[in-house]
Formats: sequence, C-alpha cells, structure tokens
Amino acid sequence: MSDYRTIDVRREGSVARLAFDRPDAHNALNERMAEEIATAAQKLASDDDVRCIAVTANGPVFNSGADLTALAGDGSDEPRLRSLTADLHEFVSQLVRAPKPVVTGVNGVAAGGGLGPAICGDIVLVAESARFEFAYPRIGLSGDGGSTYLLPRLVGLRRAQELTFRDEPVDAEAAVEMGLATEVVDDDALDERLTAEAERLADGPTRAYAATKRLLVESFDNSLDGHLGAEAEAISELTNSEDFARGHAAFGGGDEPDFVGE
Repeated sequence: MSDYRTIDVRREGSVARLAFDRPDAHNALNERMAEEIATAAQKLASDDDVRCIAVTANGPVFNSGADLTALAGDGSDEPRLRSLTADLHEFVSQLVRAPKPVVTGVNGVAAGGGLGPAICGDIVLVAESARFEFAYPRIGLSGDGGSTYLLPRLVGLRRAQELTFRDEPVDAEAAVEMGLATEVVDDDALDERLTAEAERLADGPTRAYAATKRLLVESFDNSLDGHLGAEAEAISELTNSEDFARGHAAFGGGDEPDFVGE
C-alpha cells in the first residue's frame, strides 16, 4: 500500500495487514519503525475502504520493544525515548480508537514496547509457542506502549501488579486463561487463522462494531446513567445505517445478511 522500510503493509479486499518487518533485529522498535507504524495506523484507521486491520510480524519474534542498541543507557536517551514513545503511543491509540475491528496475531515474543501493540487488538490470536513479557524492570524503566493502561483493564489490577512487578513470562495458554489473549493457535496455522478472523470481521456490520468498540472503551470512565445514555444514542443512530436495513431484512427472511459497512 505504501513504501515502508520497517513494516510490511498490504491490503486484500477490505482487510489491511500490517506486519513489523525487522526480523533480523527481533522486530525491535527504532525511530524509523516508530514513525512508520504511527503513520500507517493513522492512514488505515481513517480509510473507509479498510474494514478490519490485522497486526502481526514477519519472522519468529512479534516485537521485542525498543531497540536498545540505539540507546546510550543514560540521560542522553531522554529525547530519543520521548520521540519513540510518542509515535508508539500514536500507533496504539489509533488502533484502540479505530472505528473498525483490529485483530492481532502474536507469532512470537511480545516484550517491552511490543506488549501494548500485541494486546491492544479487539481479538488477540496467539501462536502456541509465543509468550508475553513486561520486561521493563530488567532495564530499570517503567511501562509504555499502553501496557499499564491495558493490563488492568484486561486482567484486573491485582493480576496486572503481578505481571509487572514479578515480570515473569506468560505463555500462550496462560495468556488466554487470564484474558490477555483470545485464542491459542498452532504456530503453523496462525497466519491462516489471522486472515480468516480478519475477513470475518471485515464482512460484518462495521459501523455497529465501531460503536460497540467505542462504548466498551468509554465504559471505564462513564457513570452508569451516562453510559446507558451513550448506548441509547448509539443504537438509535444505527437504525439509519444500511447495515441495519440489510440485517433486519435478512433476519425476517431467514437469510445471512450481506453487510457493506455503511
């Protein structure tokens, strides 16, 4: 879809696939990759022709976080890390707020700055041999990439505290059991399963998915009455959508709806 050097972005039909593509460096985030993922996420989130975004990685590692070889290990790294995290956070923010489903396919280790991108999907598929690692305490840093925002919401505060302060690797099965991931997939079948899940969601009622996604995220900040009002507003507005008309007609006729995302 565009000329990137550190990520691979492709589009097939209404599904866009974004893959980290620095396999020789364990897909570690350098400044160029951070800039490219932020730019790509902005474009994909705003592209009405893209109805689902799939995020994965090329090579055996999903993402190992910041490229530590580019850091000096002292205060001179502050501006570099500020720039890197700004782009990484824009990437995660765009995916979390995207008005369309996001599916992540975690094909290997997701550590440090790679953890947030791995778990920020609406559906998180994880290869059997993959694992999640907080990793920041090992280099004396706190979390970024949305990890400290997402972890308490996905697994609860007490479990998030365990994951961050004990900093023990979480394998695929445990990740599903605690709510970090949705489904464990055989290593050899991950790409096929990721494609199938993304295509299924892309064929769905995209505007309804977008409204539901927004409501889920906002639920943590809303009062009950405020949130009930937001639900009423969203569902009422969707009666004007083409997908509602198609879904209603198909339901009445006993057919499968042909949604168009409008």
